[in-house]
Amino acid sequence: MKKLFLLLVLTIFVLAGCAPSSRKTTFTFANAQWDSIMFHNAVMGTIIEEVFGYGWEELPGSTPITYEALKSGEIDIYSEIWTDNLPSYLDDVANGRFELLGLNFDDNAQGLYVPRYVIEGDATRGIEPMAPNLRTVSDLAQYWEIFEDQEDPTKGRIYGAIPGWAVDEILRNKMDHLGLNATFNYFSPGSDAALSAALSSAYERGEAVVGYYWEPTWLMGLYDFVLLEDEPFSETGFMNGIGEFKSSDVTVGVRNGFSAEYPEVAEFLSKYSTSSTLTSAALSYIQETGASSVEAAKWFILQNKELVATWLSADQFETLIKALES
Repeated sequence: MKKLFLLLVLTIFVLAGCAPSSRKTTFTFANAQWDSIMFHNAVMGTIIEEVFGYGWEELPGSTPITYEALKSGEIDIYSEIWTDNLPSYLDDVANGRFELLGLNFDDNAQGLYVPRYVIEGDATRGIEPMAPNLRTVSDLAQYWEIFEDQEDPTKGRIYGAIPGWAVDEILRNKMDHLGLNATFNYFSPGSDAALSAALSSAYERGEAVVGYYWEPTWLMGLYDFVLLEDEPFSETGFMNGIGEFKSSDVTVGVRNGFSAEYPEVAEFLSKYSTSSTLTSAALSYIQETGASSVEAAKWFILQNKELVATWLSADQFETLIKALES
């Protein structure tokens, strides 16, 4: 009987050893296909790989699709959850549909921008101030001639958002609310690339230009633009063009069960915190050098050691830096 018991115990251990492990060796990140999320995925992924020994991959898709994949457990990590863009976000957090670990950044911005030299001039480029008292969106009416629309010299031109974007309607309503249609034409570029090309080419030529853009982006990291002030944010009037764009909390989330299965990785992710300014600088590095997201992530880590050290233990940080500097 004793031999039979020992044989049974041995059999259980053997079967347990042969059973496949439920622990993952590769984590899946959400790739909602904008530049900054791919950059943050690469920073987190590089650290996870070098410090914790796990692989990482990205699952591409739209914001709604990848967000649902996080809640269903198909995606492990979401590095950039733009909370104001997800109507169900607060309800999902309250009802535990995924694990909220921390805040990536909250200093993002959007609205109408002009190059700083339009207001202050730029002595190094021989540019005199063109609109020294320009501070707010409503002030644009005083300076429409500076922003002349080459196709209609009787008005200025404001470069708006991409057709189909929710912000496009908001900006058109803002034009009506502030009476800017009397002196400006609202021009909708056909794509993000067309919009960034219009703003960057005017900047390179030292010309006056005003247009919609947002942060963090490579363009705002590479060039010195000023966000024009607006009326205080209005919860009730915002969709009608009243008030400024408020900044959004951009958070880090993981699928349910992740923290219990990978506590050390979850602790790192809960401490991960950057800023819109740092993100824009990294994106401009990619734009200028042609670096991949992974190459930019390694550059970013080595350029910001003091920040990265706050995300990890001393031993983990030493392991990371040795790996990247070897």
